[in-house]
Amino acid sequence: MGNKQFEKIRRPENIKLPYMLDFYPLEDEKNTRISKFFENLKEDRFTSTKCKACGKLLWPPRIVCSSCLSDNLEWVDLGVEGELYAFSEMRGGAPLGFAQDLPFCIGLVKIGGLLISARIDNARYEDLKIGEKVKLKIVELEDGRIFYRFQRID
Repeated sequence: MGNKQFEKIRRPENIKLPYMLDFYPLEDEKNTRISKFFENLKEDRFTSTKCKACGKLLWPPRIVCSSCLSDNLEWVDLGVEGELYAFSEMRGGAPLGFAQDLPFCIGLVKIGGLLISARIDNARYEDLKIGEKVKLKIVELEDGRIFYRFQRID
């Protein structure tokens, strides 16, 4: 009939997501002033920043202390083993790029004096227990970026 209102719209088959929709941060010195965190992860070290002025341990790593606003910070090791403080299972509504992994567990891990939110790999919700020991797991993305998760200690 030639009615333009009902013409089929062509859509690209693949699109590249803008970085603002990417869950994982850009990690090099050019893109972030906490690039040392990612460098340390590549060396199997889990670190954060600590304020030399007031002594506050910061998470996530920062370039300025959230308590006293000092920029006199140092990198400190948090260790690689922690304790599961709380946990849940994600069954739906996963962040972009994670829907294919559903269901998966997420938790708060007590490590180095901090509570850190992270994915808990290789675990089923019904098998996890508060207080259970977990260890750092470093994952590498296809493009070479690196990130952290935790897993149960068997």
